[in-house]
Amino acid sequence: MRRPLAAALLAAALTAAPGARAAADSGPAAAGRGAGGASAVLDGLKTYGQAVLRAGDGSVRQIPAGLYEMRVDGGGMLQTYGVGVAGYAQPQARYTESGWGGSPLAGNAEAGRIRWVLEHSYPQHNDLAGLAKAAGAAALTAESAAAGTQVAIWRLADGAQVEAADPAAEILADYLQREAGRLPEPPASLGLDPGQVSGPLTGAVGTRLGPVTVRTSAQSVTVTPDAAATAMGVRVVDAEGRPVASAANGSRLYFEVPAGTPDGTASVTVHGSTKVPVGRVFTSGIPAEAQIVAGSSESAAAATAKAVWPQPPAVPADTVGTLGQLSGTAEVATAAEPASAGPDSPDEERLATSGSSAATPVIASLAVGLVVLGGMVVLLLRKRPLEGEEGEG
Repeated sequence: MRRPLAAALLAAALTAAPGARAAADSGPAAAGRGAGGASAVLDGLKTYGQAVLRAGDGSVRQIPAGLYEMRVDGGGMLQTYGVGVAGYAQPQARYTESGWGGSPLAGNAEAGRIRWVLEHSYPQHNDLAGLAKAAGAAALTAESAAAGTQVAIWRLADGAQVEAADPAAEILADYLQREAGRLPEPPASLGLDPGQVSGPLTGAVGTRLGPVTVRTSAQSVTVTPDAAATAMGVRVVDAEGRPVASAANGSRLYFEVPAGTPDGTASVTVHGSTKVPVGRVFTSGIPAEAQIVAGSSESAAAATAKAVWPQPPAVPADTVGTLGQLSGTAEVATAAEPASAGPDSPDEERLATSGSSAATPVIASLAVGLVVLGGMVVLLLRKRPLEGEEGEG
């Protein structure tokens, strides 16, 4: 009876180990994807027709429907449609690029169909004769094509009871709504992932925090640390510790913080020029006036990420002897990891790389628990002979 009991106790201790390892590996958390992309000012409605909106209270009114234009900060132009039928976007309003989750499309099951409409209609599909033929409509003008496309988007985004005033535009709207497939959310024009990394400063030569990964469709981006970082001696480097002034999609950036630097923060900003993907949303702070990209010239974009480093708390003197050799071994092993890990090592996905390990107290506690349970196992096995052995002799 004692051998199964001993095995069960030992198994329970070993089963706890993965959970302890997971807790040790959790480390300092990073923020989500950093703010980034293009920012722009709305010029106004430029290419449009008319639509008829039937409200829930039975009222009927005529509203403009079509393409807006935006001027991108730093250079570039965007063509956009309105997401919601309720709001008429105001000229000169300031907008910033957003993912679907940060816009009125969050949780909307039709978001992927709206992107399909954008990809298969005007202005992406600017062969108006071909578009009219596909829809089964009479001749389309730029204005009627824009109106029909906007009406289809409103129906999918809001479930609005809206019709295009022009018959050809209405046929186009029906066609787009009927045929729309589902496409995935487009990537940001430029972003940094994650938006924040953190960790304590340890070691005699400093600490490297990261990585932060560049996500962009631009061929290259410039990399600029903020003035405060430069003043503190913080550098932005690659996995080999070389200073980085430019990067490409997938590049990994690290903050190298000198030893002895007081508690603080630093940031890095990347700048590039690229086309904003069709289907990206621009928000102004008023949900009803959100816009969705239908076309883009080469446009300026930027993204910023931050590093935070608190000083490690002092270790009470009475705990040093308890940790003993296990603590020292864990620290040496962790400090060796950055030197041996290649650029594609899974260890580089951790948000903070330093000379000490958050796992030390967890490992020590686990070791003590295993020793205690091991002693119990030995006592149970040796207390008296096993039942099979008592009958012998």
